[in-house]
Amino acid sequence: MSRRPYDLPPMSALIAFEAAARHVSFKAAARELNVTPSAVSHQVKALEADLRCALFHRHHRGVQLTETGAYLLVALQRGFEAMGGAVDQLRQRVHRASVTIRVTTAVSSLWLTPKLAQFWKLHGDISVAQIVSDTDHVPADCDLSIRYGPPDRESDTCAVLFNDRIMALGSPRFARAHPVERPADLARLPLIHFDTAVAGWTGWQDWFAAIGYGGQVQHSHRVNNYVIALQAARDDMGAVLGWVGLTRRLLDAGELVPLLPDQVEPGEDFYVRLHPHASERARLAYDWLLDES
Repeated sequence: MSRRPYDLPPMSALIAFEAAARHVSFKAAARELNVTPSAVSHQVKALEADLRCALFHRHHRGVQLTETGAYLLVALQRGFEAMGGAVDQLRQRVHRASVTIRVTTAVSSLWLTPKLAQFWKLHGDISVAQIVSDTDHVPADCDLSIRYGPPDRESDTCAVLFNDRIMALGSPRFARAHPVERPADLARLPLIHFDTAVAGWTGWQDWFAAIGYGGQVQHSHRVNNYVIALQAARDDMGAVLGWVGLTRRLLDAGELVPLLPDQVEPGEDFYVRLHPHASERARLAYDWLLDES
């Protein structure tokens, strides 16, 4: 036969006893618990039988706690106080509950995470949890999602975060070793290709076609993670297509430099979506992201 955790008596009996002991009255305890005095008496008797000791002295004018009953009352009140404190903390945590944002690895590391420090300075009571994934699956409990594509396909509240431009980028050392004056020069160099299932993503063939070049293009390196593609370019492995908005910090730091002045407008945009079940905290984060984009 399985035992209850810590071999405690039933909670209903402990609650009935605590109320009766605090009021020193079965009738008052019954009113508080919205039960009959006989129900309280029954619970207390069951508890006394379980503990094999008397908790009350009973006389015609009422009841009085025994020494054992007084000891148990103090212990229960301490326990209930501790439980109440834990419940209050959990309730406060719900109020401070994190806003969950589904985001790709690239957008998280290159754009969102650096901005969140400023958000936390303004809204220290709201934490933000990122669900980082490069798949199309969006968790059901997600509050916001940042994606690349056309926002008008979504039925929920959504807006464009930023209209970006795409440039051919490389490390400064790569740029010095491979001077580029026209698209044909770039097409002959090692190119880092980002393989993705995201519809509408601009690849090298699309980029070259947009600037009017239709010749052969090198296929030197292929990766399936945009952050890795950028790191490969920073490691002098080849040229990479850089979304100027996403790579701004790398450009400002001089870790990547434009290889040609041409900038291509992509077919889609990065947008943020506010999911239907999102809280007011999530809407605040949504509005803040739009203001900061």
